[in-house]
Amino acid sequence: QVQLVESGGGLVQAGGSLRLSCAASGRIISSTALGWFRQAPGKEREFVAAIRWGSGSTVLADSVKGRFTISRDNAMNIMTLEMNSLKPEDTAVYYCAAATGGPLRAFSEYSYWGQGTQVTVSS
Repeated sequence: QVQLVESGGGLVQAGGSLRLSCAASGRIISSTALGWFRQAPGKEREFVAAIRWGSGSTVLADSVKGRFTISRDNAMNIMTLEMNSLKPEDTAVYYCAAATGGPLRAFSEYSYWGQGTQVTVSS
């Protein structure tokens, strides 16, 4: 079992920055993948970024490359998503998720989800 709690969402103007954090507890092992997904109104949930807990290898969606950075603090069991140069199309509920293994981008691998945090980018 893994428990996830997100924090850090809010309202920001286009071009601004936000930092999202995900505090993880429970069975976190080296093969665990922690990821961020987002869901905008009327749209399907989509992959944003993910990190392998042990190796630190990362994957980012093409839409956020160069603007978002994902990292983790193994000692504190916290994953962070730094979001810069935000655009109105980044507006969504952002979810932290965990998978025990498998490809980092694979939605179907993620069994554990946080409650979500709202990110709103105004134009």
